[in-house]
Amino acid sequence: MQQRTLGRQGLTVSAIGYGAMGTTFAYGPGDDQESVAAIRQAHDLGVTHFDTAELYGWGTGERLLGSALAPIRDQVTIATKFGFTPEAYAPDSRPEHVRAVVDASLRNLGTEWIDVLYQHIHDPAVPIEDVVGVMQEFVQAGKVRYLGLSNTDAEQIRRAHLVHPISVLQTEYSVFSRESEALFPLVDELGIGLVAYSPLARGFLSGAVQPRSAYAADDLRHQLEWWAPEHFDANVGVVDGLTAIADAKGVSLSQLALAWVLAERDDVVPIPGSRNPGRVAENVAAADIRLTAEEVARIDALSRDVRGKRAMS
Repeated sequence: MQQRTLGRQGLTVSAIGYGAMGTTFAYGPGDDQESVAAIRQAHDLGVTHFDTAELYGWGTGERLLGSALAPIRDQVTIATKFGFTPEAYAPDSRPEHVRAVVDASLRNLGTEWIDVLYQHIHDPAVPIEDVVGVMQEFVQAGKVRYLGLSNTDAEQIRRAHLVHPISVLQTEYSVFSRESEALFPLVDELGIGLVAYSPLARGFLSGAVQPRSAYAADDLRHQLEWWAPEHFDANVGVVDGLTAIADAKGVSLSQLALAWVLAERDDVVPIPGSRNPGRVAENVAAADIRLTAEEVARIDALSRDVRGKRAMS
């Protein structure tokens, strides 16, 4: 698979990565064996970048991913995140908390180093300079190789980058979610790469979207505006338009959506996640799809008709 460079510090990864959130978190019960098979299928097909977080099952997601990748650890990059507290799912980037979480992540992943360490969400109670200062300690100790930020704003990115180079901004980005484009001039200025989470819009662009009532009560999509009754039909209409473009090109809807993300920038890496090995193969094949300027323009036009806000601001 084509490789992409993220940031100016030497991080190179596959053009499409794997997001492991859904293996243990947010989208209903999963099957660990199937998830491990999906992760290994991704690697077999050329994926070298795998993303998880403490939040995804409070360690269970990291343990599952670490176990799946253990035989090929030297062939992949692993990213994880800190920054929440399980008591209230509230931001917590106090230095002592960060140190404890990162040490636990290393144990959970069964690895001596983390390739990319992210602050998962901005914590207004802790200056970003203090947070990055602690992250930098792990770089200096050889336990972390590159630093990243997620779910933050321009001011925090700029201030963080002054303390230690930030290689990656992880942000929600898809045909349905384009708010992060406002940050593109800044990341270009600072030389920061992009990792796009939820590139299939939490499943709305998977080709199998269903109303909220079809999902388990604890499924994240019950909380997302795209599925709200007042927005759902309009958004399905957007999907119908995108599907027509995909059908004409002979690709699936999810492949079209991923190819669009890849076409937007040469330093963005989408990290779709699936617990199904067949779906993983479909997603990975999107790396070989090239969109014409006309197709991109048609997709852009349809994206303006999406109703409802993305999950996080």
